[in-house]
Amino acid sequence: MDLSGIAAAAKAPPVPPGASFVVEVDEANFETVMQGSMQYPIVVELYSPRANAQALSDDLIALANAAAGAYLLARVNVDAAGGIAQAFGVQAVPTVIGVVGGQLAPLFQGTRSKPEVEAMIAQLLQVAAQSGLNGRANPVAGGAGEADIADPRFEAADAALERGDFAAAVVEYDKILAQTPNDAEAKAGRAQVALLARSAGGDPAAVLGTADADPTDVNPQFAAADLEVLAGRPEAAGSTDVRV
Repeated sequence: MDLSGIAAAAKAPPVPPGASFVVEVDEANFETVMQGSMQYPIVVELYSPRANAQALSDDLIALANAAAGAYLLARVNVDAAGGIAQAFGVQAVPTVIGVVGGQLAPLFQGTRSKPEVEAMIAQLLQVAAQSGLNGRANPVAGGAGEADIADPRFEAADAALERGDFAAAVVEYDKILAQTPNDAEAKAGRAQVALLARSAGGDPAAVLGTADADPTDVNPQFAAADLEVLAGRPEAAGSTDVRV
């Protein structure tokens, strides 16, 4: 396996004390973190404490910090941010996905050995280099990205969200996607606000009661699953294993 894609990491400056190249991601900072993929690769780890995969998490963190900015590791706890998992189409955790220039590159699902993970990430870095993506991630401190920059394209959608107008936010995301159909940030944002729009305005107890009354009726089941995800209980929206 050619690991030349991460050779430049050895020439990078040392990581400042208290900083790393790992950031925890939730709905609040998801879009701004993902915007960094236009400058450097991002490896997204979708995990759950229930999944019993801490060894994989430790390996991913160690590899990201050793790479010293060749890429950024973005960690998503699907129990707390189920909307992001839904936006990525994740069915089970752990799942690891690469993002290069706004494009998704699935890496693997389940656990892998550290050498296997390192080889897969090396391939992702090679793809990024071949695409001309040569930027480096800045170290982050305190679990928040210091170099996150607000994208003005999302201002109208953000304003609609702030006033609780989810339908208008969907329209604003559709405008962005009409210009850039493969924009990963816009796709993820639209999926989140569409989920909110479907679930807004209803009585949660009534929605769940309707779903329980007739398990064969598909629409109430989807509505109930939306509510479970929004409530931070993605496990209740699935039926087997560690499903999201």
